[in-house]
Amino acid sequence: MTKTKIGSSAELNENGVLLGDAPLDDAPLGDALPVDETTHFQPKWDANGLILAIAADRIDNTPLMVAYMNEEALVQTLETGEAHFYSRSRKALWHKGGTSGNVLTVHDIRVDCDQDAIWLAVEAQGHGAACHTGRKSCFYRSLTKTDGKMRLSIEDDARLFNPDEVYNK
Repeated sequence: MTKTKIGSSAELNENGVLLGDAPLDDAPLGDALPVDETTHFQPKWDANGLILAIAADRIDNTPLMVAYMNEEALVQTLETGEAHFYSRSRKALWHKGGTSGNVLTVHDIRVDCDQDAIWLAVEAQGHGAACHTGRKSCFYRSLTKTDGKMRLSIEDDARLFNPDEVYNK
């Protein structure tokens, strides 16, 4: 990986992604952090080199799924226009929909104010589902408290495909 030195503690790699922390010479004193309204992409990767990624339907903003991206997943997403993530369980790059056909076509990518989360506006191809359970969204259950106990209730039980048929070929 080619790196370009930015300052005493930050480097830019060949993809233009800042590695490490940028110097904060103009940072205010005390606990306040500077407001980041720059146009410099300086993602705050976690200790494992990952960043949270939220995929939402580009039409109605329904949250579809949450996953993590490493730099390779982010670069592949930008280059292909299709969502790629990093599978923490498999420890590998994951092309969403590569097995099921439910590829997420990316129409917009936003970065939050702290640059520690990414939001993808997507369109689910194939069956139109983002969840491996066959549903449009992974967020198909509501959490409530009843009689002092936390309970889940299914709000969207419509399956757009049968997971057994898709994944157990």
